[in-house]
Amino acid sequence: MTAVRSLIAIATGVLLAITAVSPADAVDDGRVDVAPEVAQMLEEVPGGVLIDGHHAVWPALHMELVVPTGSPRSFSASSVGPCPSGGVCLFAGYSLGGTMLAFSTCGIHSVPSSFSARSLAHARSSGYTQARNGTTVLATAYVGGWANIYGTTTNLRCVL
Repeated sequence: MTAVRSLIAIATGVLLAITAVSPADAVDDGRVDVAPEVAQMLEEVPGGVLIDGHHAVWPALHMELVVPTGSPRSFSASSVGPCPSGGVCLFAGYSLGGTMLAFSTCGIHSVPSSFSARSLAHARSSGYTQARNGTTVLATAYVGGWANIYGTTTNLRCVL
């Protein structure tokens, strides 16, 4: 009977040794899980820099893409929802919801075809921002305001 118990103990020990995970296996291998929206935008628009799995920037275009993570966003007194102060932003959801595409400069900005805009915000101290399809105005947001967009936005026009 003790021989059987000894064999069971040895077999159990061998199985535990084989299936055990070493600390080296638990080390982060440096890969980042990238949100599909970020991956698609990085593929479509050249010059993007991945900040983390939910955030990328295009310095030459003064553009950034932020995918919500579920963590609460912090806002400043001069922002419009999650749109930072001084920026003009498009959102994939109505009422400033979902993924945000932000521009830090005023002008006419092309909207990548992979981004479907449903609302816009104008967090600048003067002027207004229009969501447009070609030259047709779909929605306008004024200082400190926002608007929902109904239609396909191809460009964003910010006027000081």
